Amino acid sequence: FCLYEELVKSKDETIAAISAKAIKEVKYHLKFASDWTLRLGDGTEESHQRIQKSFDDIWMYTGELFEMNEVDALLIKEGIAVDLNTLKTRWKKIITEVLLEATLTVPTDAYMQTGSRKGVHTESLGYILAEMQYLQLAYPDAKW
Repeated sequence: FCLYEELVKSKDETIAAISAKAIKEVKYHLKFASDWTLRLGDGTEESHQRIQKSFDDIWMYTGELFEMNEVDALLIKEGIAVDLNTLKTRWKKIITEVLLEATLTVPTDAYMQTGSRKGVHTESLGYILAEMQYLQLAYPDAKW
């Protein structure tokens, strides 16, 4: 949500237009996800424990949301992209408010997985890619 609000200001007209159109949809998904987090966090003991474990398990991957590289620096300089570091505080505030309202604990930033922007992924991605590439590999001459 924070990203699209900033990309509306992009000097690239296409990016700005797509972002403006996407904001309404992204706001809906933010509300939907927040509502379910509240229901599960404030629900039964089991739902509370499960959603807390889910946040604890995935939290280490959230650092990658704010990774940038040399290409990002060039796009930011040209006014096309957004400095993701400027979004992190706002993103964390939104997430923290939802988690605390849902009586959940905000996970610590102890270890953050990084490297996906450099092509470094966990072994789990290999299985996902194999599944996604199956049809193309099985039928290389197919036209979609």
